[in-house]
Amino acid sequence: MELITEGDFDVERISHIDPQSGYVYYIASPENFTQRYLYRSSLKKRGKAERISPLDYSGQHAYQISENASFAIHTFQNTTTPPIISLVSLPKHETLRVLEDNNSLRKAYQALGLRAKEFIKVDIGEVVLDAWMLKPIDFDATKKYPLLFYVYGEPAGSTVQDAWMDGDLWHQYMANLGYIVVSIDNRGTKTPRGRDWRKSIYGQIGILASKDQMEAAKQLFETYDFIDTSRVGMWGWSGGGQMTLNGMFRYPEIYKAGLAVAFVSDQRLYDATYQERYMGLLDQNPEGYRDGSPINFAERLQGDLMIIHGTADDNVHYQSFEMLVDKLIKHNKLFSMMSYPMRAHGINERENTSFHLRQTMEKFWLDKLPPGAK
Repeated sequence: MELITEGDFDVERISHIDPQSGYVYYIASPENFTQRYLYRSSLKKRGKAERISPLDYSGQHAYQISENASFAIHTFQNTTTPPIISLVSLPKHETLRVLEDNNSLRKAYQALGLRAKEFIKVDIGEVVLDAWMLKPIDFDATKKYPLLFYVYGEPAGSTVQDAWMDGDLWHQYMANLGYIVVSIDNRGTKTPRGRDWRKSIYGQIGILASKDQMEAAKQLFETYDFIDTSRVGMWGWSGGGQMTLNGMFRYPEIYKAGLAVAFVSDQRLYDATYQERYMGLLDQNPEGYRDGSPINFAERLQGDLMIIHGTADDNVHYQSFEMLVDKLIKHNKLFSMMSYPMRAHGINERENTSFHLRQTMEKFWLDKLPPGAK
């Protein structure tokens, strides 16, 4: 086997192989892990990867390429640009027709006058992590603000991407209440950063990731004078809920408040196809399952915690919620809880559910992590 494409980078996906022209087209991002671009490489001769996506379109690109690789349906987006879908010619990438420009959505978003995300790097010593930060519209760097972390942290996804995300409006809303909102991709998250990055959390879901999040939080405290370290919270959904619990229980000196939604409390309860893929078999890695499960550290809770779950959650079963409740009661830990009857993992079924959920979340933060500059 001979390596014919020069460069040390991940291929995020193969978009098309064209034997007739002798090229393979693929998505990669050698220089910025939050972005995605189309490249092509020769199937026949050695050389460097050739970037096809335009240099002046910074963000994420996706393609449906025709059989002869002459045309493609191209989708472009970034954190402030909703998806623009076009028919383009390849390899020159000339736009032949705009199929959907989402212009009305873009104008509506721009009319809100929101601050754009700031993409930052956080050096925790062993590795430099990607992150983003949102500040209030009336941000004053001479004052101190509460810090709210949004976390996922597991290998199924990434929260730090230069892409259009509907959920960002919630964080913009929270920022404009008077919070600094930050999200960090710890090691093992779904980003094109190489084999070592992906393999690093094998057998230790929730352990290394929560440590990375903690170390990154401490680095942010040292870097930004406008963070009020007495008002630091974390929230997440599903795997992010599990990560929030791990943060609250393992590092109570960092996180003063946490909100965990639809979380896994004990990894022995979750889907085997996911859990065993990243943790191995239970009888071969009992320590990892134990140490990665926040329920086993519930007695360390010190801050304000709220847990939320749908009783009909068929992804993270409601059992996970009740077992944690029982453990917190056992250790006489006071907390808040909200169950949504007959709602599944997304907690969005039935009338008014989503609005009620967001109001419940907002009230928790306003009560337990007061917003605003000091």
